[in-house]
This record gives sequence, structure tokens and C-alpha cells, in this order.
Amino acid sequence: MMHSLRSQLVLLSISVILASIGTIYLFVNRGVQGEIQQYEQHTQQIYLTRMEHLLSRHYSQQGNWTSVQPLVENMGTLYGQRIILTDSSGTVVADSQGELSDEQFYPDWPKRTLSLQGTDSVLGTVYISPEPSIGYALAQGLAGSTRLVLLWGGLLAISIALIIAFVLSRWVSAPIQALTVSAKRLGRGDFSQRLDFQGKGELGELTQAFNSMASNLERTERLRRNMVADTAHELRTPLSNIRGYMEAIRDGMIKPDADAIRSLDEEVTLLSRLVDDLQELALADAGEIKLVCQPEDVKELIHQVVAAVQTKATAKGVPISLSVPDKLPLVNIDARRISQVVRNLLENALAHTAKGGNIAVTARQQDGWVEISVTDTGEGIPAEELPNIFERFYRVDKSRARATGGSGLGLTIAKYLVEAHGGKIKAYSESGKGSRFLFTVPVSDSIS
Repeated sequence: MMHSLRSQLVLLSISVILASIGTIYLFVNRGVQGEIQQYEQHTQQIYLTRMEHLLSRHYSQQGNWTSVQPLVENMGTLYGQRIILTDSSGTVVADSQGELSDEQFYPDWPKRTLSLQGTDSVLGTVYISPEPSIGYALAQGLAGSTRLVLLWGGLLAISIALIIAFVLSRWVSAPIQALTVSAKRLGRGDFSQRLDFQGKGELGELTQAFNSMASNLERTERLRRNMVADTAHELRTPLSNIRGYMEAIRDGMIKPDADAIRSLDEEVTLLSRLVDDLQELALADAGEIKLVCQPEDVKELIHQVVAAVQTKATAKGVPISLSVPDKLPLVNIDARRISQVVRNLLENALAHTAKGGNIAVTARQQDGWVEISVTDTGEGIPAEELPNIFERFYRVDKSRARATGGSGLGLTIAKYLVEAHGGKIKAYSESGKGSRFLFTVPVSDSIS
């Protein structure tokens, strides 16, 4: 229990209060003692100055120290200290306590030498005892009261600090405990966990970060499950077809002629493409996609990709137009990977553009980048779907028909490949009005 956050906060508060009170007490005590000492010394000097004045005047009036004893006794009573007066030879001529007389006296007491005004003639010396004066005793009493006030004030401050620390610790630890419970449930697979904390500051930011993480994990888990189901379906269909063909050939229902082999080859190609997509995604996640970048002619690359899909586009009745300047600079890319991106965008555009529509491929230079875009007049993407199209396993068309559904990996892989080149990929679309995908690749440094 002592290791809990609440206990640590309480102990920390007490430690801070104790340290603060201890420091204040130390400095106040030292300061008060210093002031009292200075006050006592100053007081003694004032007393000596007054006694010097009175005794010198008495000597001037009497011409000797005769009858000075009553005066010294009165001063002793007035100042509350023992006062001794010696003549010029050091012999005691008056003692406020009446104990010394006609004796030599040279104590280590505060003293003041007496002389006639305006002359250097020494009349004697007045001594004042070093015992604390009445004012000193009063000052010490005041200092003791101050220490007592500090002590009780410290105890009161500790009590208040305990109450405040307890309340604050509950306020601080409550959302953290809730976060701990939710995090444990999240770790066990309950991605519906959310924190309801409306505070601001670090705890508010932590709560928002946790909720955002939980939402992302929930969405990723949902997409993963969809992907597993979709992948199973995509694998099951060609495998079932292959199995059906093989059983039909084995039973003699069809002959293993060119048509049968072509059908089998198409199914195997579909399987191979899906497996390749999954492998590409796994490599991208592990950061192991290797790029072999070198200066390439982007115009030639686009022409080659368009030529590869031209037959399919012509058969569907969707023309592909090109707008690529002749003087585009060379780009520093892995030609095979960027060809894969362009082909993926073209095939997506072709899959979602009906007969009679068209597709346009353009390229242009923007500072140190070349921007390539693929625009179609197809069905478009709903606004609520657009932010998610580059997420893995995500498909705008929730159907599982291979012609339109796909595996949901193509755009994710394209995003990885573009960003691996240092570029960016974006999508603009409106439902029913077509889509435009564009991405950038860096211009080669060898071009001046």
C-alpha cells in the first residue's frame, strides 16, 4: 500500500512541508538569536554611554568620587545589572551591589573609560556586568514564543497538508487507477474500453491518448478480422475452382485441354497475387522493403505501365489518356516499386470506372519532386470512407467479389512504397464524381 501513488503523494507533501518548516525554523532561529545578540550589545553600549555621562558630571561637580556609591547603586537598580566604578589606578570606588571596595578590579567586562570633558585626563573606568539585561530576557522570551508559534504552525500546516494531499491524491489517482483497469482489459482483448475524464493538463492528454489508442486498436482489430475473413474467402474461391477442375479431369468430365489449363492458370495467378500482397505488407511492417534507387525516366515508366493495362482498359471500353511533359527531370526511384504503385492505381481506377468513362494519367514537376496522378470518372468514394482508404485491410466496397472488392491491401502497400521513397500519397474524391490519386517522388540529385 505504501508503494501506491496516493501514499507517495501524501508522503511527498509531508516531506515538502517538513523541509519547508525546518528550513524556516532554522533561519528564523538563527536570525532572531543574531538580532538579540546585537540588541544586547547595542543596549550595553547605550548604558555605558549614559553612565559615562552621569559619572563624569558627578566627578566634575564633586571634584572626586566621594558619595558616588548611591549613584552607582541607583544605576544598577535602573539597568538591572551590576555596575562597578574604578578610579584611574584601577581601585574600586563604587559597586552597585556593595560587595567590592578599595580593591583592584580588572574584569573582562564591557567597560567605558571616564575622562574630563575636553581633556585627556583619565578619571576612572565604569564596568557593566556581562549578565543578560532585562531587555535581553524579554527578547529571549519573545524568541521562545516565536519558536512555539512556528512549531504549532508547522503542526497545523502538516495537518492541513495531509488533508489536502489526501484529497488531491484521490483526485489524481482515480483516473490513473481507471486507466490501469482499462489498460488491463484492453490487454485482454476488450477494445471497447474508453475513459470518461474531462480534465485538462497531462491527465487529460493521457486520457485522450488512451482513448485514441483504444479506438485505433479496435478499428485495426475489426479490419484484421475482416481481412482474415476476406482472405479466407479469396483463397477459398480459387482453391475450390482448382479442386473442381482437378476432380472433373480425374472423373473424365472434362479434358485437360488448353482451355482447362488456362482456367487453372488464372486461378493460380489470383492466389499468387494475394500471397504476394500479404508478403509485401509483412515486409513493409517489418521495415524490410529493400529499394534499389537510381535515376529513372518517369515518362518512360508511366508509358510502360499504361501499355501493360491498355488491353484490359480497351476491352472494358475505358480509354486512358496521358499528359506527361517531355522535359521532366529524372527521378531517384526504384523503378519496379513505383511501377507497382502506378499499376495499382490504374487497376483500381479501371475496376471502379464503368464503360464510357475515362482515366487520365498526368505528371508534373513541383520544386524537387515529380507529382504523378491518376484521375478517373468512376463511382467515387464517399466522404466518410475517404480518410480510411489507405488503411490495411480496408475496402470501400464491402462486397467480396474479386472484381470490385479486392483484398484491401493494394493502397496500403502503395502508401508504404511511396513513403519509403520519401514522398507522399493523397486521394481526392466525391461519391458519384470519380476519384483522383496522386503521389510524389524525389527528383534525382544528379540533375542540375
